[in-house]
Amino acid sequence: MRIDKYLWCVRYFKTRNMVTELCKKNHVTVNGQVAKPSKEVFPSDDVTFRKEQITYKIKVLAIPENRVGAKLVDIYRKDETPAESFAHLELLKLSKEHYRKTGEGRPTKKDRRDLENYTDDTID
Repeated sequence: MRIDKYLWCVRYFKTRNMVTELCKKNHVTVNGQVAKPSKEVFPSDDVTFRKEQITYKIKVLAIPENRVGAKLVDIYRKDETPAESFAHLELLKLSKEHYRKTGEGRPTKKDRRDLENYTDDTID
C-alpha cells in the first residue's frame, strides 16, 4: 500500500492530499529514507513523520483494506512516539498563553514600557 494511503487509512490525516504535501516537503521517512507519496509500505516498516511540531514514529503491523475506524487503528500500527514529544507540545501551548491571551489586541502602554526597559538593559 502507498504511504500516503496508509497514513490516511490509519487516521493520522484527514485527507490523502495532506499526506502527499507532507511527503513532497520531505517530512515523511520509511525505514530512515525520505519517502515519496507513492512509496510502498509493508508490515514491520518504521514510518516517521512530523505533524504539528511532533515527530511521530510508528511501526506498521498490518495493511488495512480501507480507512478504518478509530477503535481499530491499533491493529494496523504501533505508536512508538516518545511521551516527551507530547509534553513539549503542551509546554509550547502554555508558553504562548503565558504572556497574552488570544484576541486581547495591541500591547498596552505598560507592555511597551516593559519591552523598552528590557531592550535597554540588554544593550548596555
